[in-house]
Amino acid sequence: MMMTRKHLGINTPGGIAEGFAEAWNRADAEALAALFVEDADFVNVVGLWWTNRRRIRTAHEYGFAKIFGGSQMQLDQVRVRDLGESVAVVHALWTLTGQTPAPREAPDTSPGPRQGVISFTLQRQAPENGDGNWLAVSAQNTDRVPGAETLRASGESLEPTAYQDLSGTPRR
Repeated sequence: MMMTRKHLGINTPGGIAEGFAEAWNRADAEALAALFVEDADFVNVVGLWWTNRRRIRTAHEYGFAKIFGGSQMQLDQVRVRDLGESVAVVHALWTLTGQTPAPREAPDTSPGPRQGVISFTLQRQAPENGDGNWLAVSAQNTDRVPGAETLRASGESLEPTAYQDLSGTPRR
């Protein structure tokens, strides 16, 4: 059964991150998009910016059909910061396994586990306009690259690099 916004009933900010991972694990783009307001913004791990719920749904639907259909997202840590009675920011560290090769990649290649962080800016919906539950107005998903702090342009590609060692001592 496809879930609609009415079926979700996310009544805590942390529930948005949990709902995102649950929808991801079912490859359910409809349920994933239902976590967002109609005119939401979503920036994916490579910086593509989708500016409404319909686009968020179709982009994830395509990803599930091509490389993420059998993948599983595990939330490793969720942090909620309330910014008032009706606004919150949620950050969630995630690990993704089971991604399949992209259509142009060799079919015998197996992408390994990925780690990242997704952040959501949430707003509680007014009872007269909705059900009083939480929806995301914005999200940004970012891959974490071990040992990297930034990206450096190298020809026509980007390479991970660090400007300090992992102990936190600045390089001279």
